[in-house]
Amino acid sequence: MNTIDDLQIEKTIELSKKCMKSKTAYCVGATLVTAEGKIFYGYSRETDPKNHAEEEVILKALKDGSEIKDATLYSSMEPCSTRASKDKSCSELITEHKIAKVVFVASEPDKFVDCEGEKVLKDAGIEVIKLDQFEKKALLEAF
Repeated sequence: MNTIDDLQIEKTIELSKKCMKSKTAYCVGATLVTAEGKIFYGYSRETDPKNHAEEEVILKALKDGSEIKDATLYSSMEPCSTRASKDKSCSELITEHKIAKVVFVASEPDKFVDCEGEKVLKDAGIEVIKLDQFEKKALLEAF
């Protein structure tokens, strides 16, 4: 039986397939579900070549005027904790906007940076769930 988290993660992994491939970044999908139940979908580099998937869904929700405090964010990969292309990491954006829960699948491989997104989020008091059963599928789409 699929849980809501499983269904959202499956959709999120599908979104990662829409990403333009890059030699310097992963292909990641993200879904943001507000406390009121509004859903926003996105993927890395969807609207800007420097945007990460988590950033895309946060920006969409803010543009819509939706309240994202206490939302749940789903990502096919661990939200970044270090960023070369922008001032704020996805973990910082998630924390700043008081997103309550993050569900992700794959830990970020140590190819580009040493990612500590899971730790940063947990240290900020955000509920973090890793769904290992989808990791192989998500990593297949990431490169």
